[in-house]
Amino acid sequence: MKRSLITLALTLSVAAPAMADLALATSKNCMACHAVDKKLVGPAYKEVAAKYAGQKDAVDKLAAKIIKGGSGVWGPVPMPANAQVNDAEAKKLAAWVLTQK
Repeated sequence: MKRSLITLALTLSVAAPAMADLALATSKNCMACHAVDKKLVGPAYKEVAAKYAGQKDAVDKLAAKIIKGGSGVWGPVPMPANAQVNDAEAKKLAAWVLTQK
């Protein structure tokens, strides 16, 4: 019983931040164009994570794209700027995206 409770507590401590970051992505309308595991209007977050894997500056690059938008990286549909996302939120979102495997 004690081992089960410890396992549950550890699982929740890992899952809670991921759920909070998913909630942030949803609240900032990211999920209107993106999904974790499939392409919608924009690429799947798993594809983004794979493309930027191992790049030291990936969080900063993605955070800038989240705020300023961009085009030409994932096809003809540009990503709009997201003025409602501040720097801290953009970095948190970028770091979360990069954990998707």
